[in-house]
Amino acid sequence: MAITRDEVAHLARLSRMSLSDAELDALAPQLDQILSAVARVAEVAAADIPPTSHAVPLTNVFRVDTTRPSLTAEEALAGAPSAEEGRFRVPRILDPDE
Repeated sequence: MAITRDEVAHLARLSRMSLSDAELDALAPQLDQILSAVARVAEVAAADIPPTSHAVPLTNVFRVDTTRPSLTAEEALAGAPSAEEGRFRVPRILDPDE
């Protein structure tokens, strides 16, 4: 079952993509190849093999989180160029009307 040019055009409309006729003609066979490759992978998957997210088992190498002394808010803000209401004050980068 080959994916048609009309199906590619429909997918493009759903994705809100504007594609030229040449792009539609080029993408149809490419998407068909991708779908065929995915179908071949699905054929290989055996029912007796459980789904996995990784090929090998993972081991957590991070240390356990422990609380330890850190800077107070005042100490952290002491080196700031500008502070306001116990927070770092930074220049506005977004338009408030958006």
